[in-house]
Amino acid sequence: MKKAVALLCAALLVLGGALPLAGYLLAGAFLKAAGPAASPAASAASGASGTSGAPAQPDEPGGLAGLLTAAPDETVLLHDSGAGQDFTLPMRDYLIGAVAAEMPISWPDEALKAQAVACHSYILYCRDHRGADDAPWLTVDPARRQGCLTGPVLRSYWGADYEANYARLAALVDQVAGAVLYYDGAPAGASYFAISNGMTEASENVWDAPLPYLRPVDSSADRAADGYEVTITLSDAQVSAALASALGLSTAGVDPAAWFGRPALTASGYVASLPVCGQTVSGGALRSTLGLRSACFDIRRQDGGFAITTRGYGHGVGLSQWGAKAMAEAGQSWIEILAHYFPGTSLEG
Repeated sequence: MKKAVALLCAALLVLGGALPLAGYLLAGAFLKAAGPAASPAASAASGASGTSGAPAQPDEPGGLAGLLTAAPDETVLLHDSGAGQDFTLPMRDYLIGAVAAEMPISWPDEALKAQAVACHSYILYCRDHRGADDAPWLTVDPARRQGCLTGPVLRSYWGADYEANYARLAALVDQVAGAVLYYDGAPAGASYFAISNGMTEASENVWDAPLPYLRPVDSSADRAADGYEVTITLSDAQVSAALASALGLSTAGVDPAAWFGRPALTASGYVASLPVCGQTVSGGALRSTLGLRSACFDIRRQDGGFAITTRGYGHGVGLSQWGAKAMAEAGQSWIEILAHYFPGTSLEG
């Protein structure tokens, strides 16, 4: 387990290219108005690396990163990937900015509070598993609305609604201040993501580390989420270039109809692995290679290219944000939401 934790920490202190949920919703609205987007093959999303020799994937906000409960005045050390420099925020400011980056402010109070506790647990986990004491706890990109939104970005994002939105979100964060999830006496890594395929995923199927509180749970309400099922079309040339660049696989002399074999699925229905040009590749690695929204996908030949349908959005482990929204709308509390998505954990603080 120590080796697994070390590997997780090394991989998960860097945030990935996938948009957080709030940013995704904004981007989705823009894309609907602007028309079809260019192929996503060049933009990687996270997934587990496979047996093809692909490098470890970048990770999304809320991927796995024991925690010590933060002091009220604790300062969070972050790295701004866009600006290329480190900066600090008081914990309270970080949590407000992190929740704003992850969930729309219009969502129910109990969902936002559950997200705040998950963010709190996650950032402290990152702090305690840095490679060096002076290293940033987490990499974010406020300008791109990833990971955490700082004050100036929030003012731009919310515009005339800034004062009201900030007051509401700050009050919700204050209601759960200090709350952290623990398992068996040690803080839990409270991972989170946008939309499941109807079930959450086991941690070992994404990060090769089985954690007892990150098990598959029902999240069937996600099937009604905006953007639950999305189909993209990639040309043979786009797929061939992506396979060569990311996985070192050559398609030369191979009929495109034979590039992809029948996938093996996890118990939750995500792609565990599949044959690609004669080699076994994990579903997560192919997700990253082709820029797919989820490791729950189908690939089929269509008009000289490939039509790829994904279900869900994100790594699938831990708290489903859309599932939290549905539970809150059904009258369940933030405590019940966290207990559902992190079974066996206890809430302290």
